[in-house]
Amino acid sequence: MEFLLPLSKENQSKFTLRKYFSHIVHFIIGILFIQITYAQIRISNDKPEPPTTRILFLLDCSQSMAGYWDSDRKINIARKFLIHTIDSLEKLNHIEMALRVYGHQSVVPPQDCNDTKLEVPFASNNAPRIRQRLRYLTPKGTTPIAYSIEQCANDFPKCDNCRNIIILITDGIERCDGDPCAVSRELQKKGIFLKPFIVCIGLDPEFRKTFDCVGRFYNADEENEFQNILGVVISEALNSTTAQVNLLDKDGYPSETNVNMTFYDIQSGKAKYNYVHTINNRGKPDTITLDPLITYRMVVHTIPSVVVDSIVVLKGKHNIIAADAPQGYLKIQSSGSRYNNLQVIIRKEDNMETLNIHKVNETEKYLTGKYDIEIPVLPRIYVKGVEIKQSSTITISIPTPGIITLLMSNAGYGSIYVERMNHLEWIYNVNPNHKHETIVLQPGVYKIVFRPKYAKSSYYTIEKRVTVRSGSSQSLRL
Repeated sequence: MEFLLPLSKENQSKFTLRKYFSHIVHFIIGILFIQITYAQIRISNDKPEPPTTRILFLLDCSQSMAGYWDSDRKINIARKFLIHTIDSLEKLNHIEMALRVYGHQSVVPPQDCNDTKLEVPFASNNAPRIRQRLRYLTPKGTTPIAYSIEQCANDFPKCDNCRNIIILITDGIERCDGDPCAVSRELQKKGIFLKPFIVCIGLDPEFRKTFDCVGRFYNADEENEFQNILGVVISEALNSTTAQVNLLDKDGYPSETNVNMTFYDIQSGKAKYNYVHTINNRGKPDTITLDPLITYRMVVHTIPSVVVDSIVVLKGKHNIIAADAPQGYLKIQSSGSRYNNLQVIIRKEDNMETLNIHKVNETEKYLTGKYDIEIPVLPRIYVKGVEIKQSSTITISIPTPGIITLLMSNAGYGSIYVERMNHLEWIYNVNPNHKHETIVLQPGVYKIVFRPKYAKSSYYTIEKRVTVRSGSSQSLRL
């Protein structure tokens, strides 16, 4: 049995205070929960819109498609399974379809090698139109495959976020002396469409090499195989696959991260994906998605960049892509405010090409190796063979400069030189239009050679030696 004792005034006050603070804590937790939830929703909403996959069915309706194959005519079997495929696709988001047919407008003989037509263009909710057109196709003519693929280039309206795919269904090879391989390669190179799928109906195996260079080739020997192959093709056309990129340090461990990676389509040269490399909360490189229909060239935007060519990702498999990217840190620092906006030139060792413009008093990552540094102060400082090591920081310090102010009774012509081994090395020309000029110089001994503008004799040339010390400021009258 429990007894409740009355609270004293002091205890009542403490109880009220505890209750007050409890409300405050709950209020703060509630606000934080709302903010976190809002941030998660915002991040979710910021995810890029998935691309629209546009599938152009290129159907052979030449005379040979009227022939029998297993249970029915080839055109009827192709029509039945194609309609079934379209029924499934119309229920999916981010999918558009179109239908081009060849060999259905002109009979042979004579041979009409321009017999191809976009029967149903790309549009939303156009599946009923495609089904309706398929039902009334009659095989008549020849097989202009190359010309038909070439015309497909005009069937895909301009789109910035689309994957363009052709699925060619045929029972024969090119009959119009065209070159389907050359046409397909050229249009892939232009980025019109990805590597096409070719689904053949009972084609002689000897003709396989005719289509291998056009796209991904599948041959159905039997009617049931045709349905399965069509399903496989649609699955490959729609599904992306997973991959992870291991950016390896000098020990071969995937510890490098936080750098952008661009994946280019090798055929077209176009950038398809940009991912900022991430180590996930399990300490492993994060999973990314890639289109398995593309062969990639990956550029890791380290300084300098790392390139991995001819990357093929396999559907249905988690792909591992490795790149050697060991990095260390370089800091260029200067005390005082004179060089706050100074930008330093970084080059690979013994290479005159500028690799990076490095801002003073900032730290930047570079691939391990040796670099030459040019610091554009007066006089210029060159530091050669600076070695960047794995995960360590090397610091280059720029000496604090001094200041000289030139006071001239008249403007004139002159230069500032630094004395090196009894040799005068030019570093700066005095402004011929100013009587007073302030110049920031590195510590050292300098010689100034000057002649007033209106003195018409070399006899009036003035020479003065000046020593500049770090942080000093001095005036020099000429």
